[in-house]
Amino acid sequence: MAYTALYRKYRPATFEEVKGQDHIVTTLKNQINAGRIGHAYLFCGTRGTGKTTVAKIFAKAVNCEHPIDGSPCGECTSCRAIAAGSSMNVIEIDAASNNGVENIRQIREEVSYAPTEGRYKVYIIDEVHMLSIGAFNALLKTLEEPPSYVIFILATTEVHKIPVTILSRCQRYDFHRISIDTISERLTQLLAQEQIESEEKAIRYVARAADGSMRDALSLMDQCIAFHLGEKLTLDKVLEVLGAVDTEVFSRLLRAVLEQDVTKAVRISEEVIAQGKELGQFVSDFVWYLRNLLLIKSSDRMEDVLDMSSENLALLKEEADLVNDDVIMRYIRVFSELSAQMRYSSQKRVLLEIALIKLCRPSMETSPDALVDRVAALERQMEQGLPSPTPDRPAQMPEAKPAKPAPAEPETETATEPEMPKAIPDDIKQVVENWQSIIQSLSGLTRTYLKKAHLSLGEANQLILIFDDKGAYDFLTMDTREQDIETQISKWAGRQIDISIRKNDTGRPAGETYPDLEQFIRMQIDVEAD
Repeated sequence: MAYTALYRKYRPATFEEVKGQDHIVTTLKNQINAGRIGHAYLFCGTRGTGKTTVAKIFAKAVNCEHPIDGSPCGECTSCRAIAAGSSMNVIEIDAASNNGVENIRQIREEVSYAPTEGRYKVYIIDEVHMLSIGAFNALLKTLEEPPSYVIFILATTEVHKIPVTILSRCQRYDFHRISIDTISERLTQLLAQEQIESEEKAIRYVARAADGSMRDALSLMDQCIAFHLGEKLTLDKVLEVLGAVDTEVFSRLLRAVLEQDVTKAVRISEEVIAQGKELGQFVSDFVWYLRNLLLIKSSDRMEDVLDMSSENLALLKEEADLVNDDVIMRYIRVFSELSAQMRYSSQKRVLLEIALIKLCRPSMETSPDALVDRVAALERQMEQGLPSPTPDRPAQMPEAKPAKPAPAEPETETATEPEMPKAIPDDIKQVVENWQSIIQSLSGLTRTYLKKAHLSLGEANQLILIFDDKGAYDFLTMDTREQDIETQISKWAGRQIDISIRKNDTGRPAGETYPDLEQFIRMQIDVEAD
């Protein structure tokens, strides 16, 4: 006897068997019981949520000789014929392959003939959004005024592609994604009927991987059962079959990123690749892991929302204390963008490694959330003690130079790890803390460039403005601009403030080479719109 896939074997035959779409089932049953049956219905929603299944059940119910509370009896001649696919009253059309005007004209000719048996002729047009514009126009008149014995059921996953003229002629029903609990309950019932022993964790993982689609859940479960036929279905076996990764790997990866250890993060990704895991699934699961972290930090009562064991929940709470909300949201953004890029890329490994480097090196990005990540990293360093210069990273501090009206090329020095100044004068602190308001009175382009300045401290308490951007340096040192800036700052401070404008020639971002006064003073930066 030929094997039947689970999603076909256990396809619902009555409204009562449909899971997760109670709002639609109840409405359709009430219409049948009251005899208020419409002539055109639009079923829309994501894949595998029951659109075609409900359409077939509805077709059986309206033609059933002995309906039971709005549901088909399944025993009469009409019900058996429709279930077997031999009924002339139910016509299924795949609009993906029958999307021309001629196909719709054929339907218009057929609807003029009344059904030979039963009460209604039901046309189920699947993926209706694939119809051409001409086909939609040909369908309009028939859809608006069909014979009393004709019902149209249009099904689509992309309702935004349906013309408004079609939408206005249909009763619209939106099929929701099915919850993890509902899918898990259904899978548990089916496995019991199939006499397959399984772990609850394994079932719930399959339910989550299905992403709201009951059909996908049954297909994934079929795959897992086939791979481990005759064995108990455990979480480890499901992870192996689906190419997924255990949460322990995500934990290690997160800690490597927080430590800004690129080598360790890349090695973890190599382990995942060596085990044959699917990288797209790995990225999606890591985003879900980060989502759980964010939920844990958002509320103390997330145990019922998060689908995981108490051991994993305790570990997640521990890791949630290590990272800020804004940093987590940056990680989610980077990996969500990566997930979209991976769908069409043949270099998934390269994209993954680049994303990991981005997470470990927030200085590579200039977005606001990357800046927050850099600040958080500096705070962690300060709590642990700033690293002292090492032989492979010699020290460098900017030398003081007097303000000059003419541009002068700075001397190139060896790059170093920045060290916190032992003492920062109060007047310099005041200038740094109020930097954005001070530069507001300057001209437009000067103000724009000064917002990019990296503020540091030189010898003799000189305020140094360091720029990674050569264009900013050239502009601000042209003519008497440097002297004008110094005058403006001194006027604000009420005392002489010596400044020096430098260009960063170290080959590394200024934040990695020069001490950053903004971070050491822990000022609150109010970024004003240009």
